[in-house]
Amino acid sequence: MAVNTHIDESIAKLVSQLEPITLEQMSGIKLMNRTDTKFVTNKRKLAQLLELAQGHYFAQFTNDSFIAEYMTTYWDTDDHLFYLEHHNGRAPRQKVRVRTYMDSNLTFLEVKTKNNHGRTKKKRIEVPDQEIIQEPEKNSEFINGLVHKTLEDIHPTVRNQFRRITLVNYGKTERLTIDFDVRFHNFETESRAETGDLVIIELKRDGNVFSPVLDILRTLRIKPSGFSKYCIGSVMTNRGLKHNMFKEKMVRINKLVSNIY
Repeated sequence: MAVNTHIDESIAKLVSQLEPITLEQMSGIKLMNRTDTKFVTNKRKLAQLLELAQGHYFAQFTNDSFIAEYMTTYWDTDDHLFYLEHHNGRAPRQKVRVRTYMDSNLTFLEVKTKNNHGRTKKKRIEVPDQEIIQEPEKNSEFINGLVHKTLEDIHPTVRNQFRRITLVNYGKTERLTIDFDVRFHNFETESRAETGDLVIIELKRDGNVFSPVLDILRTLRIKPSGFSKYCIGSVMTNRGLKHNMFKEKMVRINKLVSNIY
């Protein structure tokens, strides 16, 4: 992955100029039952977005930093049921993952469900660490109650690590997560991949409340574009998977950044 120190420094400076908001102050903005709209762009456009967001958004500030580190491990069946449900456009569809908030060292076992109305529900339980097989009975019961699978039916497939900026509008009716520097490791193939200057933006809100960032995105000509870190990471690290439905998306992504496919 090419290193672009200048743009990284610009992003860090611009986000630090936003008014900070703490996790405690964000406690009322859970959005566990929400609509998600994703956008894909690059770091140059991200810097422009952060400039235009001044005076409209808070930036989450945790452990003396505006940029958080995440690690997520996705679990799937031997025949990649959850991946194929997404690839084939099935709704409702689900994903099982273990996410660690690396700055606070908190880890959650999560099940995400997207229904056929485009709404996403997330249920989770806290676990000690990424090794969820250490508490098989409790974790199997949680998973089985939501996806009708146990730990014996699934295994780790793809892990990603990434950096995240979280913005909250002044009305505190939405969250905007901005992910970049995404790195993948596939447990099945032992392949690794990175996404260069790619940036994944996700607008999370209940219903269609007013969103200042939508005007900013339109100004920057950043259009909605579905993006699953699990699916794209799987395609990039396991060429044996069925992926014909993602080919056009990979071409569009490659126009934004080079050398990821």
